[in-house]
Amino acid sequence: MSVIDNERTKLLANALDRASTACFTVGVATPLAGYLYGVISFAAPIGYWLAFTAAGWLGIATALHLWARRILKGLKP
Repeated sequence: MSVIDNERTKLLANALDRASTACFTVGVATPLAGYLYGVISFAAPIGYWLAFTAAGWLGIATALHLWARRILKGLKP
């Protein structure tokens, strides 16, 4: 594998990891901040839906991060 191929592989892995960070921010950190600052309440029926949605976003973020790590295993010296 050439240096160019290694750099392309790293670029793809970085893009996937940034996407996982964005998923975590949008789906987990933002609703949590809204709850902590009193913007939303988990006591309302929509709160449970929001908690399950946050769990889904967390799963997507984890999957993207693990996929990026798997891609980096393909680097050659």
